[in-house]
Amino acid sequence: MTSKELRLIPRIGLFAALIYVLSWATAMLPNVNLIFFIVFISGYMWGAFPGMLVGAFGMGLSTFFSPFGPAALPVMVAQVFGASMSGVLGAMFVRITGDRLTQFRLYLWLPIFSLACTLGFFIPVNIVDSWLFQPFWERLYISSFWSLISVGSNIVLFMLLFPALISFCKKEQETFC
Repeated sequence: MTSKELRLIPRIGLFAALIYVLSWATAMLPNVNLIFFIVFISGYMWGAFPGMLVGAFGMGLSTFFSPFGPAALPVMVAQVFGASMSGVLGAMFVRITGDRLTQFRLYLWLPIFSLACTLGFFIPVNIVDSWLFQPFWERLYISSFWSLISVGSNIVLFMLLFPALISFCKKEQETFC
């Protein structure tokens, strides 16, 4: 194992723990959470696989040790999968924007990627939940409508937080790489 990989292990653990803690902190705000943004930033800074690990471990902790009780196993698997996809999208964001991250490109691509992160989570979760707990179409319709809160809040969170953290991300990328 290289020193780069060894330095990555505590970072993944720290960000996964951050997801767990912030999921408790935002538990009373339905469908408003920072999980997608934290996993996205992880993928942005360290690449797709570490970002996926942050999402998988963080969401696994968050959904298993939820203050409202653990989710059903199929829903939990869908949540872990959906959250880990935000890490892949963070790595894709780097490839698309590259070093040419102008303010125009930032504000053009961030809403698109925040929408993709949110839908990448809620589509599998809503389908599995609707299939498991029935009636399928009614439950899917209502849960999809309820997911719009997350879509809106994530666009706002990404637009506010990413520009504030861009210098941290650049320093981390330089230090880590």
